[in-house]
Amino acid sequence: MSESKNRTIFELMGGAETVSRLVEAFYPKVQQHPLLSPLFPANIDPVIEKQTLFLTQFFGGPTLYSDHHGHPMMRARHMPFPITRERADAWLACMTEAMADIGMPDDLQDFLIERLRGSAYHFINTPEED
Repeated sequence: MSESKNRTIFELMGGAETVSRLVEAFYPKVQQHPLLSPLFPANIDPVIEKQTLFLTQFFGGPTLYSDHHGHPMMRARHMPFPITRERADAWLACMTEAMADIGMPDDLQDFLIERLRGSAYHFINTPEED
């Protein structure tokens, strides 16, 4: 038990292999989602690569994103895109589905989604349309 207390989230979730599997399961859902797909380019490969680097770092793994792209500045990087609460919720729903698809344990899913929820809502920059 004390050993797991000293491990990062990245290690507890299964490291690089799990992050890659998660991102690979996630983006097909994003590409099919009517609220999210318009925000992403047709060639999703560079986005997948950046997301893999970012989530690795975000969950306590190596600082791959910063090493390749500088400070994440994620809110600023998302400002060009109209992000509403509805889109943040959709993003989180796609991520939850991807976690389930790769067989992530429920308690770990809940923990990771709660961690991602703060960021997703922090990126909101556009009010809902009436």
